[in-house]
Amino acid sequence: MQVRYNTSSMGELEYINWLRQRTPADPRVLLGPGDDTAVIRAPAGGSWLVTTDMLLEGSHFRFPQVDAKQVGRKAMAVNLSDIAAMAGKPVAAVASVGLPRSGGQTLAEALYLGMRELADAFDTALVGGDTNSWDGPLVISVTLFGEATGRGPVTRAGAKPGDWLLVTGPLGGSIQGKHLDFAPRVREALALHQLADLHAMIDISDGLAADLKHICDESRCGAVLHAEAIPLSSAARQIRDDRSPLEHALGDGEDFELLFAVSPDEGRKLLQTQPVHGIALTHVGECIAQPGLFLEDGGKRSALKPMGYVHSF
Repeated sequence: MQVRYNTSSMGELEYINWLRQRTPADPRVLLGPGDDTAVIRAPAGGSWLVTTDMLLEGSHFRFPQVDAKQVGRKAMAVNLSDIAAMAGKPVAAVASVGLPRSGGQTLAEALYLGMRELADAFDTALVGGDTNSWDGPLVISVTLFGEATGRGPVTRAGAKPGDWLLVTGPLGGSIQGKHLDFAPRVREALALHQLADLHAMIDISDGLAADLKHICDESRCGAVLHAEAIPLSSAARQIRDDRSPLEHALGDGEDFELLFAVSPDEGRKLLQTQPVHGIALTHVGECIAQPGLFLEDGGKRSALKPMGYVHSF
């Protein structure tokens, strides 16, 4: 697993912005680069969701700390989590793998079993892909297609000042194992989409602070998090290093819980009823008109860096 708290480079974000500036408008594309999935207009009405993620040996995982079946499962899971972030329904996936020349067949079979296990669990057809071999380490990329519900996809761009920010579970310490065996919140997202008017949503892959900044950037608002309200995982509490459990919750990433914005009235109802089986919703902060991220701790508010993992190149 890669280290999740590098804040020194913004290479990936700069590249995405560069792409967005050079991607022409297309009437078939309802939402292009910059969110958890793209949204494509379906010919017969409605819209398709498209997302892709690549896992690299040596960056996202290392053998023998993990086995190939776990890698296949995670490759499918991270894409399902992106569909969940849009409150969509997964439909079908294709996978491409770059296999090392030695032992490639055994790896390929284990990868397939891992992908198949999670695809079946979420009623997703695994319909094909591409297989190559080379002199480098294992590379696997999954592309997943989903469909938006009748209420439409939930993007990162709809949060408003005054909105409450809620998360679906405890955060931090994912390196202890959750990054490999997490449950994508697909069913939970669909249930929430039916129960409430979700203004904006994202899955927490890079870190709570970093992913909240994505919502703020797209929604053109700021946000404040309440330190004492952020749910800390037992793994975050057990790690012994130079960072506090709260810092792990803010910056580790790969929790794959959902962070979403709703009106205060909707937020109160969700917290009082806790209507989604299997999760405990927590109110962690609010959106504000003032630009920037802030952390309120012990009655004092200070600027918060968008700590979390950033790919640099």
